[in-house]
Amino acid sequence: MYFQHSSDIWRDFPDLAAGALLADGITGDVDPAIAGYHATAKSRLTGGPESELPEIRAWRRTFSAMGLKPTQYRCAAESLLRRFKKDGTLPRIHPLIDVCNAISLAFAIPVAVFDLSQVTGFLEVRRASGEEDYLTFGGEIEHPEAHEVVFADGAGRAHARRWSNRQSGLSAVRDTTNSVLIVAEALHATAADDVRALMSTLADDLKTLWSTTPKTALLTPHSPRLEW
Repeated sequence: MYFQHSSDIWRDFPDLAAGALLADGITGDVDPAIAGYHATAKSRLTGGPESELPEIRAWRRTFSAMGLKPTQYRCAAESLLRRFKKDGTLPRIHPLIDVCNAISLAFAIPVAVFDLSQVTGFLEVRRASGEEDYLTFGGEIEHPEAHEVVFADGAGRAHARRWSNRQSGLSAVRDTTNSVLIVAEALHATAADDVRALMSTLADDLKTLWSTTPKTALLTPHSPRLEW
């Protein structure tokens, strides 16, 4: 199995910085870690609206370039920041998701998490053909629009639409999840350094919280694939 971005994604978005992490044995209490990341997010949001953060501005430009209205289709990090700013917290979903959402808040970088037991063969960020199957959280099957950026596997299933703006219900983390693929992506000026720091921070948290040793990779056009 492997994870990668297609060559045309690297060509069309040369500012992309991406990191991927593999981990298993996911359980446990994560409250102390979450509190620290929430404090960082609150501090950053005191300086102005989330839409002015350089990480979010870069994703807005990218969504506009893809023909998506940035205020209609927001990257996952912006959506989390907006909800966190309004409510002062985020709903608890699953220990791993709670940690990843908190880190996404602190770094203002989208973090996607996939249950590998539901992924067939490989997972690739690529343009959609329009024939992929996408399972909504409501149980309905959709088909992405042609040329839309999706996370697709070897069985032709889309596990996220609009460049991780909407994750599939099929590979969402649940209580039975053991092995996961975590992906962080950014396009702002310091994206490479920030994604590297995010992945290192996340790997350290997983080692501490779950006594697991994650496998990580920083992906580039010259080294675009994480294999396992």
